[in-house]
Amino acid sequence: MFWQNFKYNLKLILRDRSLIFWTLAFPLIMALLFNLAFSNIENSEKFEPMAIAVVENAEWQKQEIFQKAFAALSAEGEEQLFHTEYLSETGAATALENEEITAYLEFQNGQPKITARENGINTTILKTVVERIGEQSQVVQEILRKNPAQLGELVRQEAPNLKDASRPHLSYTMVEYYTLIAMTCLYAGMISMTAVNRFLANMSLSGRRVAVSPTPKRWLILSGLSASYLVQVFGLALLFTFTIFGLKVDYGENFALVLLLSLVGCLAGTAFGVFVASSIRVSENAKTGLMIALSMFGCFLAGMMGITMKYVVDTNLPLLNQLNPANLITDGLYALYYYDVCERYWSNIITLVIITLVIICISIWNLRKEQYDNL
Repeated sequence: MFWQNFKYNLKLILRDRSLIFWTLAFPLIMALLFNLAFSNIENSEKFEPMAIAVVENAEWQKQEIFQKAFAALSAEGEEQLFHTEYLSETGAATALENEEITAYLEFQNGQPKITARENGINTTILKTVVERIGEQSQVVQEILRKNPAQLGELVRQEAPNLKDASRPHLSYTMVEYYTLIAMTCLYAGMISMTAVNRFLANMSLSGRRVAVSPTPKRWLILSGLSASYLVQVFGLALLFTFTIFGLKVDYGENFALVLLLSLVGCLAGTAFGVFVASSIRVSENAKTGLMIALSMFGCFLAGMMGITMKYVVDTNLPLLNQLNPANLITDGLYALYYYDVCERYWSNIITLVIITLVIICISIWNLRKEQYDNL
Protein backbone atom coordinates (compact mmCIF):
# COMPACT_ATOMS: atom_id res chain seq x y z
CA MET A 1 0.00 0.00 0.00
CA PHE A 2 2.82 2.41 0.86
CA TRP A 3 4.64 1.88 -2.44
CA GLN A 4 1.46 2.19 -4.47
CA ASN A 5 0.66 5.52 -2.87
CA PHE A 6 4.31 6.60 -3.13
CA LYS A 7 4.32 6.02 -6.91
CA TYR A 8 0.90 7.68 -7.22
CA ASN A 9 2.07 10.81 -5.38
CA LEU A 10 5.30 10.89 -7.37
CA LYS A 11 3.35 10.91 -10.63
CA LEU A 12 1.01 13.66 -9.40
CA ILE A 13 3.94 15.85 -8.35
CA LEU A 14 5.79 15.43 -11.64
CA ARG A 15 2.64 16.28 -13.61
CA ASP A 16 2.15 19.57 -11.78
CA ARG A 17 3.98 22.00 -14.09
CA SER A 18 3.65 24.99 -11.79
CA LEU A 19 5.10 23.02 -8.87
CA ILE A 20 7.97 21.68 -10.96
CA PHE A 21 8.81 25.19 -12.18
CA TRP A 22 9.06 26.72 -8.70
CA THR A 23 10.94 23.83 -7.10
CA LEU A 24 13.22 22.65 -9.92
CA ALA A 25 13.51 25.30 -12.65
CA PHE A 26 13.32 28.54 -10.67
CA PRO A 27 16.47 27.87 -8.54
CA LEU A 28 18.44 27.15 -11.73
CA ILE A 29 17.28 30.46 -13.24
CA MET A 30 18.27 32.28 -10.05
CA ALA A 31 21.71 30.60 -10.09
CA LEU A 32 22.27 31.77 -13.65
CA LEU A 33 21.24 35.33 -12.74
CA PHE A 34 23.58 35.29 -9.74
CA ASN A 35 26.43 34.17 -11.96
CA LEU A 36 25.76 36.96 -14.46
CA ALA A 37 25.55 39.54 -11.67
CA PHE A 38 28.56 38.49 -9.59
CA SER A 39 31.01 36.88 -12.03
CA ASN A 40 33.20 39.99 -12.44
CA ILE A 41 32.71 41.70 -9.08
CA GLU A 42 35.67 40.18 -7.25
CA ASN A 43 38.05 40.40 -10.19
CA SER A 44 37.32 44.12 -10.46
CA GLU A 45 37.82 44.59 -6.72
CA LYS A 46 41.06 42.61 -6.36
CA PHE A 47 43.86 44.83 -5.11
CA GLU A 48 46.66 45.62 -7.53
CA PRO A 49 49.91 47.41 -6.56
CA MET A 50 49.44 51.12 -7.21
CA ALA A 51 51.75 53.11 -9.45
CA ILE A 52 53.39 56.00 -7.58
CA ALA A 53 56.49 58.16 -7.94
CA VAL A 54 58.99 59.54 -5.49
CA VAL A 55 60.71 62.85 -6.22
CA GLU A 56 64.38 61.96 -5.97
CA ASN A 57 65.80 65.26 -4.70
CA ALA A 58 68.33 66.20 -2.02
CA GLU A 59 65.66 65.99 0.68
CA TRP A 60 64.79 62.42 -0.29
CA GLN A 61 68.44 61.36 -0.06
CA LYS A 62 68.36 62.26 3.63
CA GLN A 63 65.33 60.02 4.36
CA GLU A 64 67.03 56.68 4.93
CA ILE A 65 64.05 55.23 6.79
CA PHE A 66 61.60 56.10 4.01
CA GLN A 67 64.02 54.79 1.38
CA LYS A 68 64.25 51.37 2.98
CA ALA A 69 60.51 51.23 3.76
CA PHE A 70 59.45 52.07 0.20
CA ALA A 71 62.03 49.67 -1.19
CA ALA A 72 60.48 46.89 0.89
CA LEU A 73 56.91 47.86 -0.05
CA SER A 74 57.82 48.02 -3.75
CA ALA A 75 59.61 44.67 -3.91
CA GLU A 76 57.88 42.20 -6.22
CA GLY A 77 55.94 39.48 -4.47
CA GLU A 78 52.58 38.72 -2.85
CA GLU A 79 52.97 41.60 -0.38
CA GLN A 80 53.89 44.25 -2.93
CA LEU A 81 51.99 47.48 -2.31
CA PHE A 82 53.56 49.96 -4.76
CA HIS A 83 55.07 50.19 -8.21
CA THR A 84 57.50 53.00 -7.43
CA GLU A 85 59.33 55.21 -9.91
CA TYR A 86 62.05 57.64 -8.83
CA LEU A 87 61.73 60.84 -10.88
CA SER A 88 62.52 64.51 -10.79
CA GLU A 89 59.85 66.94 -9.64
CA THR A 90 59.03 67.84 -13.25
CA GLY A 91 58.99 64.20 -14.32
CA ALA A 92 56.67 63.24 -11.46
CA ALA A 93 54.26 66.08 -12.26
CA THR A 94 54.22 65.09 -15.93
CA ALA A 95 53.61 61.41 -15.10
CA LEU A 96 50.73 62.40 -12.83
CA GLU A 97 49.22 64.64 -15.50
CA ASN A 98 49.48 61.83 -18.06
CA GLU A 99 47.78 59.44 -15.56
CA GLU A 100 50.80 57.16 -15.52
CA ILE A 101 50.85 57.23 -11.72
CA THR A 102 48.25 57.66 -8.99
CA ALA A 103 50.28 60.10 -6.87
CA TYR A 104 53.79 61.14 -6.05
CA LEU A 105 55.69 61.76 -2.82
CA GLU A 106 58.00 64.71 -2.37
CA PHE A 107 59.96 65.91 0.66
CA GLN A 108 60.10 69.64 1.34
CA ASN A 109 61.95 70.98 4.39
CA GLY A 110 62.07 67.48 5.82
CA GLN A 111 58.30 66.97 5.59
CA PRO A 112 56.55 64.57 3.21
CA LYS A 113 54.04 66.00 0.73
CA ILE A 114 51.70 63.86 -1.38
CA THR A 115 50.28 65.14 -4.65
CA ALA A 116 47.48 63.03 -6.22
CA ARG A 117 45.01 63.20 -9.07
CA GLU A 118 42.07 62.56 -6.76
CA ASN A 119 41.25 61.49 -3.22
CA GLY A 120 40.49 57.81 -3.66
CA ILE A 121 41.32 54.61 -1.83
CA ASN A 122 44.82 54.45 -3.34
CA THR A 123 45.63 57.97 -2.16
CA THR A 124 44.33 57.09 1.30
CA ILE A 125 46.56 54.02 1.44
CA LEU A 126 49.61 56.04 0.43
CA LYS A 127 48.86 58.72 3.03
CA THR A 128 48.40 56.06 5.70
CA VAL A 129 51.73 54.44 4.82
CA VAL A 130 53.58 57.77 4.91
CA GLU A 131 51.98 58.78 8.22
CA ARG A 132 52.75 55.40 9.76
CA ILE A 133 56.40 55.55 8.73
CA GLY A 134 56.63 59.14 9.94
CA GLU A 135 55.21 58.20 13.35
CA GLN A 136 57.89 55.53 13.78
CA SER A 137 60.79 57.62 12.48
CA GLN A 138 61.77 58.97 15.91
CA VAL A 139 61.88 55.47 17.36
CA VAL A 140 63.91 54.24 14.40
CA GLN A 141 66.39 57.08 14.71
CA GLU A 142 66.88 56.30 18.39
CA ILE A 143 67.56 52.65 17.59
CA LEU A 144 69.91 53.66 14.78
CA ARG A 145 72.02 55.59 17.23
CA LYS A 146 72.28 52.58 19.51
CA ASN A 147 72.35 49.67 17.03
CA PRO A 148 72.24 50.48 13.28
CA ALA A 149 72.14 46.77 12.39
CA GLN A 150 68.52 46.58 13.57
CA LEU A 151 67.24 48.95 10.87
CA GLY A 152 66.23 46.31 8.34
CA GLU A 153 64.35 44.22 10.90
CA LEU A 154 62.58 47.28 12.32
CA VAL A 155 61.42 48.42 8.88
CA ARG A 156 59.95 44.98 8.20
CA GLN A 157 58.11 45.04 11.51
CA GLU A 158 56.84 48.59 11.40
CA ALA A 159 56.20 49.31 7.71
CA PRO A 160 52.50 49.03 6.86
CA ASN A 161 51.64 46.23 4.51
CA LEU A 162 48.55 44.92 2.78
CA LYS A 163 48.36 41.28 1.89
CA ASP A 164 45.90 39.75 -0.55
CA ALA A 165 44.89 36.67 1.44
CA SER A 166 42.37 35.46 -1.11
CA ARG A 167 42.48 31.85 -2.30
CA PRO A 168 41.11 30.50 -5.57
CA HIS A 169 38.05 29.01 -3.87
CA LEU A 170 37.42 31.83 -1.37
CA SER A 171 34.61 34.18 -2.40
CA TYR A 172 32.31 36.37 -0.34
CA THR A 173 29.66 36.09 -3.08
CA MET A 174 29.26 32.45 -2.05
CA VAL A 175 26.78 33.70 0.56
CA GLU A 176 24.42 34.40 -2.33
CA TYR A 177 24.69 30.83 -3.60
CA TYR A 178 24.18 29.55 -0.05
CA THR A 179 20.93 31.50 0.25
CA LEU A 180 19.92 29.95 -3.08
CA ILE A 181 20.50 26.49 -1.62
CA ALA A 182 18.44 27.51 1.42
CA MET A 183 15.64 28.75 -0.85
CA THR A 184 15.66 25.47 -2.77
CA CYS A 185 15.45 23.53 0.50
CA LEU A 186 12.51 25.61 1.75
CA TYR A 187 10.71 25.26 -1.58
CA ALA A 188 10.36 21.59 -0.67
CA GLY A 189 7.54 22.89 1.49
CA MET A 190 5.45 23.68 -1.58
CA ILE A 191 5.60 20.05 -2.71
CA SER A 192 4.82 18.61 0.73
CA MET A 193 2.06 21.18 1.25
CA THR A 194 0.45 20.15 -2.05
CA ALA A 195 0.75 16.47 -1.10
CA VAL A 196 -0.90 17.02 2.30
CA ASN A 197 -3.65 19.15 0.76
CA ARG A 198 -4.70 16.13 -1.31
CA PHE A 199 -5.43 14.28 1.91
CA LEU A 200 -7.46 17.07 3.56
CA ALA A 201 -11.22 16.74 3.11
CA ASN A 202 -11.74 20.51 3.03
CA MET A 203 -9.20 21.01 0.23
CA SER A 204 -10.09 18.51 -2.52
CA LEU A 205 -12.41 15.72 -3.63
CA SER A 206 -9.59 13.21 -3.25
CA GLY A 207 -9.23 14.38 0.34
CA ARG A 208 -12.88 13.58 1.01
CA ARG A 209 -12.39 10.10 -0.37
CA VAL A 210 -9.30 9.64 1.80
CA ALA A 211 -11.23 10.80 4.87
CA VAL A 212 -13.79 8.00 4.50
CA SER A 213 -11.39 5.32 3.25
CA PRO A 214 -10.20 2.53 5.58
CA THR A 215 -6.53 3.12 4.66
CA PRO A 216 -4.62 4.53 7.65
CA LYS A 217 -4.02 8.22 7.00
CA ARG A 218 -0.51 8.06 8.43
CA TRP A 219 0.64 5.77 5.60
CA LEU A 220 -0.93 8.02 2.99
CA ILE A 221 0.74 11.10 4.42
CA LEU A 222 4.09 9.31 4.87
CA SER A 223 4.07 8.13 1.25
CA GLY A 224 3.19 11.65 0.07
CA LEU A 225 5.95 13.25 2.11
CA SER A 226 8.49 10.65 0.97
CA ALA A 227 7.67 11.39 -2.67
CA SER A 228 7.88 15.13 -1.96
CA TYR A 229 11.26 14.80 -0.31
CA LEU A 230 12.63 12.64 -3.12
CA VAL A 231 11.60 15.17 -5.78
CA GLN A 232 13.19 18.04 -3.90
CA VAL A 233 16.42 16.10 -3.33
CA PHE A 234 16.47 15.60 -7.08
CA GLY A 235 16.03 19.38 -7.42
CA LEU A 236 19.03 19.93 -5.12
CA ALA A 237 21.07 17.51 -7.21
CA LEU A 238 20.17 19.49 -10.33
CA LEU A 239 21.16 22.75 -8.64
CA PHE A 240 24.53 21.41 -7.48
CA THR A 241 25.25 19.84 -10.86
CA PHE A 242 24.39 23.06 -12.70
CA THR A 243 26.35 25.37 -10.39
CA ILE A 244 29.44 23.13 -10.12
CA PHE A 245 29.83 22.00 -13.72
CA GLY A 246 27.98 24.77 -15.53
CA LEU A 247 28.81 27.88 -13.48
CA LYS A 248 32.09 26.60 -11.95
CA VAL A 249 31.03 27.36 -8.38
CA ASP A 250 33.47 25.95 -5.82
CA TYR A 251 31.79 24.79 -2.61
CA GLY A 252 35.07 24.14 -0.85
CA GLU A 253 36.79 21.03 0.40
CA ASN A 254 33.97 19.62 2.57
CA PHE A 255 31.34 18.99 -0.09
CA ALA A 256 30.00 15.92 1.75
CA LEU A 257 29.10 18.14 4.71
CA VAL A 258 27.54 20.66 2.32
CA LEU A 259 25.31 17.86 1.02
CA LEU A 260 24.46 16.73 4.56
CA LEU A 261 23.28 20.18 5.63
CA SER A 262 21.35 20.58 2.37
CA LEU A 263 19.53 17.29 2.93
CA VAL A 264 18.65 18.30 6.50
CA GLY A 265 17.50 21.68 5.21
CA CYS A 266 15.36 19.95 2.59
CA LEU A 267 13.75 17.90 5.36
CA ALA A 268 13.06 21.11 7.29
CA GLY A 269 11.43 22.62 4.21
CA THR A 270 9.27 19.52 3.77
CA ALA A 271 8.15 19.72 7.41
CA PHE A 272 7.41 23.43 7.03
CA GLY A 273 5.08 22.67 4.12
CA VAL A 274 3.17 20.12 6.21
CA PHE A 275 2.83 22.72 8.96
CA VAL A 276 1.37 25.34 6.61
CA ALA A 277 -1.00 22.80 5.03
CA SER A 278 -2.29 21.51 8.37
CA SER A 279 -2.42 24.79 10.31
CA ILE A 280 -3.81 27.41 7.93
CA ARG A 281 -7.34 27.13 6.55
CA VAL A 282 -7.20 29.00 3.27
CA SER A 283 -7.28 28.00 -0.39
CA GLU A 284 -4.44 26.04 -1.96
CA ASN A 285 -3.34 29.02 -4.06
CA ALA A 286 -3.21 31.20 -0.93
CA LYS A 287 -1.10 28.58 0.85
CA THR A 288 1.28 28.43 -2.11
CA GLY A 289 1.63 32.21 -2.12
CA LEU A 290 2.25 32.17 1.63
CA MET A 291 4.92 29.47 1.28
CA ILE A 292 6.75 31.45 -1.41
CA ALA A 293 6.51 34.67 0.59
CA LEU A 294 7.77 33.10 3.83
CA SER A 295 10.61 31.29 2.04
CA MET A 296 11.76 34.42 0.22
CA PHE A 297 11.47 36.54 3.38
CA GLY A 298 13.62 34.03 5.28
CA CYS A 299 16.21 34.10 2.47
CA PHE A 300 16.10 37.90 2.47
CA LEU A 301 16.96 37.95 6.18
CA ALA A 302 19.74 35.44 5.48
CA GLY A 303 21.35 37.77 2.92
CA MET A 304 19.98 36.80 -0.49
CA MET A 305 19.18 40.38 -1.59
CA GLY A 306 22.22 41.84 0.14
CA ILE A 307 24.94 40.22 2.23
CA THR A 308 24.83 43.06 4.75
CA MET A 309 21.23 42.19 5.71
CA LYS A 310 22.43 39.01 7.41
CA TYR A 311 24.87 41.05 9.49
CA VAL A 312 22.19 43.62 10.38
CA VAL A 313 19.75 40.94 11.58
CA ASP A 314 22.46 38.98 13.44
CA THR A 315 23.47 42.19 15.22
CA ASN A 316 20.05 43.63 16.07
CA LEU A 317 17.68 40.63 16.12
CA PRO A 318 19.88 37.56 16.66
CA LEU A 319 16.98 35.38 17.87
CA LEU A 320 15.14 35.91 14.59
CA ASN A 321 17.98 34.46 12.54
CA GLN A 322 18.55 31.69 15.08
CA LEU A 323 14.98 30.50 14.37
CA ASN A 324 15.11 31.20 10.63
CA PRO A 325 15.69 27.90 8.75
CA ALA A 326 17.07 29.76 5.72
CA ASN A 327 19.66 31.49 7.90
CA LEU A 328 20.59 28.26 9.68
CA ILE A 329 21.29 26.60 6.34
CA THR A 330 23.18 29.61 4.97
CA ASP A 331 25.13 30.17 8.18
CA GLY A 332 26.11 26.51 8.46
CA LEU A 333 27.41 26.46 4.89
CA TYR A 334 29.13 29.82 5.43
CA ALA A 335 30.89 28.55 8.56
CA LEU A 336 31.95 25.35 6.81
CA TYR A 337 33.32 27.27 3.84
CA TYR A 338 35.27 30.00 5.62
CA TYR A 339 36.48 28.27 8.78
CA ASP A 340 38.30 25.06 9.56
CA VAL A 341 36.44 24.60 12.85
CA CYS A 342 33.00 22.98 12.43
CA GLU A 343 31.35 23.67 15.82
CA ARG A 344 29.23 26.42 14.30
CA TYR A 345 28.24 24.12 11.43
CA TRP A 346 27.08 21.32 13.74
CA SER A 347 25.30 23.81 15.98
CA ASN A 348 23.25 24.98 13.01
CA ILE A 349 22.41 21.40 12.01
CA ILE A 350 21.27 20.53 15.54
CA THR A 351 19.11 23.65 15.75
CA LEU A 352 17.62 22.88 12.34
CA VAL A 353 16.80 19.31 13.39
CA ILE A 354 15.15 20.51 16.60
CA ILE A 355 13.02 23.05 14.72
CA THR A 356 12.06 20.35 12.20
CA LEU A 357 10.98 17.94 14.95
CA VAL A 358 8.94 20.62 16.70
CA ILE A 359 7.20 21.56 13.43
CA ILE A 360 6.46 17.89 12.65
CA CYS A 361 4.98 17.31 16.12
CA ILE A 362 2.72 20.36 15.78
CA SER A 363 1.67 19.25 12.30
CA ILE A 364 0.82 15.72 13.48
CA TRP A 365 -1.28 17.20 16.27
CA ASN A 366 -3.12 19.43 13.81
CA LEU A 367 -3.78 16.54 11.42
CA ARG A 368 -4.99 14.22 14.19
CA LYS A 369 -7.59 16.71 15.41
CA GLU A 370 -9.04 17.35 11.92
CA GLN A 371 -12.86 16.99 12.16
CA TYR A 372 -15.60 17.88 9.71
CA ASP A 373 -19.33 18.35 10.24
CA ASN A 374 -20.04 16.88 6.79
CA LEU A 375 -18.20 15.77 3.66
